[in-house]
Amino acid sequence: MSLYAEERQQRILTQARGDGRVEVASLSAEFGVTQETVRRDLDRLERQGLLRRVHGGAIPSGHLSFEPGLSQRDALASSEKSRIARAAVSLLPREGTLLIDAGTSTARLAAALPEDSELTVVTNGLPIATALASRPAITVHLIGGRVRGRTLATVDTWALSTLTALNVDVAVLGTNGISVERGLTTPDLAEAGVKAAMVAAGRRVIVLADSSKVGLDQFARFAELTDVDTLVTDAGITAADHEAITTAGPHVVVA
Repeated sequence: MSLYAEERQQRILTQARGDGRVEVASLSAEFGVTQETVRRDLDRLERQGLLRRVHGGAIPSGHLSFEPGLSQRDALASSEKSRIARAAVSLLPREGTLLIDAGTSTARLAAALPEDSELTVVTNGLPIATALASRPAITVHLIGGRVRGRTLATVDTWALSTLTALNVDVAVLGTNGISVERGLTTPDLAEAGVKAAMVAAGRRVIVLADSSKVGLDQFARFAELTDVDTLVTDAGITAADHEAITTAGPHVVVA
């Protein structure tokens, strides 16, 4: 029986995560479709941030041996990130203190804050601070520290010393991986340290993660799921993952 494209792509993704890679030729033979059809499937999965194309096939995005740059990450799952950001804004107060983690999803949340929000925003993201600095009703505090060129996030001792002195109403963070087994993870140790301090500083913790991050584990763990109050993700999350994460603690909002 022939499969719908969505069914075929889900099987491709499952196989890639199980085997560590998939090959165009073998997928073509397995599904009885042309290699060009398989390539279109892989292209779509890559645009969603679920796979990374390599010569002759693809590998799961979580198996990359490098950390993508800011512009590259911003282009992945773009529409999903925008929906996540809009949904997350509805969970925030119009006044009070807000801690915003550096990242592409969090940057979209910052841009979507209502014009009449009277917030004190603390961030370690240079693009976020720049975008909010001209907003008259928002007071912006940029956390100091070493600037990571790959993410434009401030990290290390100066950043940590600031964060340990803070108590904020809501902390909004991004993550590179989220799983029931390993919690929230990111590739860089310095950024993991800052994220952990942000979690500790927030009375309420909201995590933004498109569904491609669910089930992935990165190098450095910075929080457990029990530390998170709300996860905002997209409709790509499976029913099984939704249930498992909810059971582990966070309320899951699907944008």
